[in-house]
Amino acid sequence: MLTAEGAETEWIGLNRWVNWLRRTYGLPASVVPPLWPRHPELVWELSALHLHRLCAYDPDQYGSAPFGWHRDFADARQRLHDWVATSGTRLERDRPTRQTAWPGEQPVDAPEDVLISDRDEDFVRFVVDDIARRSEAEAEFYARAAPL
Repeated sequence: MLTAEGAETEWIGLNRWVNWLRRTYGLPASVVPPLWPRHPELVWELSALHLHRLCAYDPDQYGSAPFGWHRDFADARQRLHDWVATSGTRLERDRPTRQTAWPGEQPVDAPEDVLISDRDEDFVRFVVDDIARRSEAEAEFYARAAPL
């Protein structure tokens, strides 16, 4: 698990890379929506794609490795499209990814759409909240681990 400080660095780096990716390849919001950080399934897919690209373009890698990345990128675009369709996030509005209650579980309330007014402002708020949660978890962990 990332520390709060490490998470901030990773979020900013991943956000920068996702912006590069969507602009370079002209990806629509149906593949990479503005509030992708609020959807773990998109975060995991984009993180994996980012790491894969870093490895494929490493100077010590074989010259054909970028072809493999582009082949895998085509597969990832389809998965991202599927995740976006399932989650319900869009260009101008977002909602939490739908959850299905299994038999015996409490019914899940239908998520409500939220209008996206400023994507960058939302990203900063998301990262600040994530860092605060991680900092609190770290503090609780160290408090329990402290000698009596």
